Amino acid sequence: MSSDLESLPGVGKELAKKLVNGGYPTIESIIVSPPKEISENTGIGFDTVLKIQNAAHEAFNVGFKTALEFYERRRQMLRCTTGSKRLDEILGGGVETQALTELIGEYGTGKTQLCMMLAVTAQLPPEEGGLGGNVAFIDTEGTFMPERIYQIAEARSLDPNKIANNILVARAYNSNHQGLLINHLFTMVPENNVKLVVVDSMISHFRGEYIGRDNLAERQQKLNMYLHKLIRLAEAYNIAVVITNQVQTNPAQYFGNPIHPAGGNVMAHACTHRVMIKKGSQGTRVARVIDSPYLPDKQAYFIITEKGIEDTPEKK
Repeated sequence: MSSDLESLPGVGKELAKKLVNGGYPTIESIIVSPPKEISENTGIGFDTVLKIQNAAHEAFNVGFKTALEFYERRRQMLRCTTGSKRLDEILGGGVETQALTELIGEYGTGKTQLCMMLAVTAQLPPEEGGLGGNVAFIDTEGTFMPERIYQIAEARSLDPNKIANNILVARAYNSNHQGLLINHLFTMVPENNVKLVVVDSMISHFRGEYIGRDNLAERQQKLNMYLHKLIRLAEAYNIAVVITNQVQTNPAQYFGNPIHPAGGNVMAHACTHRVMIKKGSQGTRVARVIDSPYLPDKQAYFIITEKGIEDTPEKK
């Protein structure tokens, strides 16, 4: 990959090596990253980074484009099936690439189950509803269970060893470690043909480490930085990024629903599609699109079985 970087004017083997070691192995990763961040992570002077980025922009003709050109890029987007036709339907056909999809819900609503289901279906070829690639799974709460991956794969007549071998899992032990893992994705994704990135959950460590109003601003700044890195990752490599989020209750709210997604406006503005998941009756789950640039506000019922995520036997 460093050979691609060396094709840029002014970038030789030495600079290319620094860029790769700093987590910027491709021209795309340089284009979508802030110059200050690149300079800090690589040790390359800020002015030199600006020159490299200008060369990268010219190489890819980055600037104003017509809506038709954007439309053509959107046509390269893929969608990953959730296993539930009704859930896929409210998502516009499945979890899409070039986007950040947020799954919100209380404990036990099925967010992690859905993430593990996607880790299996993402490996299917596109004609079968998958993304045709591998999966990177960042587990911040210790809820990733390989046994569940094997169960879903076997129930769907897939090779469980092959499926499990294509899921790259990292356990994040604190927010700084989580940030390092997200930074590493810019190198890991293209090198390992990763088509789906999962962060379960995105906010857990931040809520546990930055306690009180005095630390709120710093927490939100860091959270915002890593969310935007995930957005840039999704757009640069045409992959799907799925994160889970917790909820919080406002005890001072007397009217309406006091339960809200954690993370405030930072999470709300960063995520492309936001899906709230709740428990329904008789073991069902209810997923509702609560915010999206183009998906309507709809809901769908699904169930969790040994096969992962499936439609309810009959529409509720």
